[in-house]
Amino acid sequence: MGHDSHLSKIVDSYEEIASYLPEGSPTGEVSNQNAASLPYETGEIQSVVVDPPYYSSIMYAELSDFFYVLMKEYLGEVFPSMFDSPLTNKEDEAVANPERFEGVASSETSKKELANQDYEEKMSDIFSELYRVLEPGGVMTVMFTHKETDAWDTLTMSLINSGFVITSTHPITSEMPQRAGMRNSASADSTLLLTGRKPHEEQDPDNVVPTLWSDVEADTRAAAKEAARDLLESGISLTKTDVIISAFGPTLRVFADAYPVVDDEDEEVPPRKALETAREAVTQILVDEYLEGMDVDTLDDVTEWYVLCWLVHESETFSYDDGRQLGLGIGVDIDEIKRSTKTWRKSRGDISLRGHEGRVQNINEKPEDRSNRLPIDPDDLSFPRSLDAVHAAMHVYDKKGETVTLEWLRERNYDTDSQFKATLKALLQVLPKNHEDWELARDLAVGRTSDVLDLDFGPNIFADDREDTSQQSLEEF
Repeated sequence: MGHDSHLSKIVDSYEEIASYLPEGSPTGEVSNQNAASLPYETGEIQSVVVDPPYYSSIMYAELSDFFYVLMKEYLGEVFPSMFDSPLTNKEDEAVANPERFEGVASSETSKKELANQDYEEKMSDIFSELYRVLEPGGVMTVMFTHKETDAWDTLTMSLINSGFVITSTHPITSEMPQRAGMRNSASADSTLLLTGRKPHEEQDPDNVVPTLWSDVEADTRAAAKEAARDLLESGISLTKTDVIISAFGPTLRVFADAYPVVDDEDEEVPPRKALETAREAVTQILVDEYLEGMDVDTLDDVTEWYVLCWLVHESETFSYDDGRQLGLGIGVDIDEIKRSTKTWRKSRGDISLRGHEGRVQNINEKPEDRSNRLPIDPDDLSFPRSLDAVHAAMHVYDKKGETVTLEWLRERNYDTDSQFKATLKALLQVLPKNHEDWELARDLAVGRTSDVLDLDFGPNIFADDREDTSQQSLEEF
């Protein structure tokens, strides 16, 4: 997109905002100010809408350096006060940038932890200032698209520290896929509008009684599930990741209402605990909705994690934090299984799931010539995980054909193995239909091998993907 296109969008946006003003209203005022120090009286503002920096997604000042040096060359003498430093100011920027703390990190506090603290402090200062200028009962709406639990944990603490009461959330389409930093980023496809209010009467902090996490957990889980069901029944087209993130709002409202929250040892519970609980609860709702007649809890842990990753993210590559959180929810340490199972690999800091080709030794090679870096030997008579068995069967089918695969399945008693059948059926429902593993799973399920496996399928398992329904956009909100 060129300069003219961006400029046109800005003008259109300002014109639309101005159109909402009642006739005869005073002229709108545009100012460039530090959000932590606003030139307004206490209680003067009725409503605030903010689109804060997204934690660690984009280093805005670093990105601006590219343009700053060019503009300084041409405009430095025209606007000397604006270009009096060699590069942009990064000290006052409200982002979580670990590289800024490279020289001050220690064994006790990592540079990431220092960056998180800095971001939380800056956002708390900003929200506190917004809280000050709002009138009692005033509304603040925060736009946020980040996927990572760390980002939501930090943002929530900033809001709570400022005194806001979280009241509602609304998922909408807002992000452009061509936007800088969006591809394979930690940003969600949709924005979550999180609404907070300034109470009419402020609570005395000395009278606040902590709430036990055990008393909050059930309400947290129920709020997340209800939000997920409402979204799935609404007809709004959201990715499954966005369904999870959209449930964060009601979850955080429950948590904020109960704050401060402590565990049985009187240790403070952070918002991330509620978000992790919400993620687990919504994942179960997604399983019930999209995995026909499946109980993934009956699968071994690694296979369950692999299936859930495909179900939730609908892609082989996604955020490491998302994959780690999904693993924690079912008792899988993904770093521990990485080397031994080869189910995933790191790709530019993200997780990339491996298919059968990246895990199974070549059956057409002599055993002594096969790569021992691949964990699955297709000649084995049993496998530690049902995912290993299914991947081995795919490989045999691909390399040796139906007849050999029929005997291979019978020799290993997969005609009666419920775990093998459940895993194959699950992969058919979560893998993209253009994925090689899905095509092999389909061939195993409906070819001559189907006589051995005798799988029970519903009418929709081989149907085309559901047509997308229209999702809310900013214009419709």
